Amino acid sequence: MRKIVVAVTGASGAIYAKLLLDQLVKLQAQIAKVAVVMSDNAKEVWRYELGNDEYQNYNFDFYSKKDFMAPFASGSARYDTMIVVPCSMGTLGRIASGISDDLITRAADVILKERRKLILVARDTPLNLIQIRNMATVTEAGGIICPAVPSFYSRPQTIEEVAMTVVNRVIDLIGLENDSYRWIEEQ
Repeated sequence: MRKIVVAVTGASGAIYAKLLLDQLVKLQAQIAKVAVVMSDNAKEVWRYELGNDEYQNYNFDFYSKKDFMAPFASGSARYDTMIVVPCSMGTLGRIASGISDDLITRAADVILKERRKLILVARDTPLNLIQIRNMATVTEAGGIICPAVPSFYSRPQTIEEVAMTVVNRVIDLIGLENDSYRWIEEQ
């Protein structure tokens, strides 16, 4: 049973966070706990891009980005997976530099130091050399960079289906069983 932290930052791509939270609700039988922390900008982007504030409706434990007393701010709480979705380049840079100035970056630092699974759904293009080096640093530290780059071989028909191609990859990286399109297995 996984203990998962979902961090949502202010990069464009709130749909990825929403769809991931929706999937985690569906997969709750495989999950012990889900904790969520959102930056202020993430809430603004969610409202702008999705036209609602339904992030408040999920039955997960939500924490303020300044709540350093959250259980996952310490390795002793044994959260085993953290996903930052979408992951802004600023957040990526702070994680790569070891700057723990809020709960998101502190939790990422804890996950890395405990050698647990950190997945950053990077959402920006094009990339500059600093961002590429930050991605390399996080990867060398044990993190996984999973760019929000959709696939199309499943022939998605809606924006949600396109975004789900990324979310399904994240679910696979977490290690949860998920019914999703598999290359060559479905035609």
